[in-house]
Amino acid sequence: MSHLSAHVLDASAGVPAAGVAVELATAAGEVIASATTNSDGRVGDLGPDRLESGDYSVTFGSGDYFAGRGIAGFYPSVTVLVTVDAEQPHYHVPLLLSPYSYTTYRGS
Repeated sequence: MSHLSAHVLDASAGVPAAGVAVELATAAGEVIASATTNSDGRVGDLGPDRLESGDYSVTFGSGDYFAGRGIAGFYPSVTVLVTVDAEQPHYHVPLLLSPYSYTTYRGS
């Protein structure tokens, strides 16, 4: 079974995005874990130690993050949909964030 981690970088400031709320939910919308990024913008282990195969959503609280810095943004949140294969031991979801854009990919 798999586990998931995340990393958020604030591209507009060139720093890790500390204090971003992150939620992991099932395809049915049931939130199964939540965390906040640390000073390095990371969540080392999001959710159960073992995820079943299936579809999940990872939602990042981008609007609250920028509002806390007095910056108006366009995205109140960013949701990344991922498909997990329980045979893979780890999934990493990085997010490069700015007030008006974001980029994500499957990390390692």
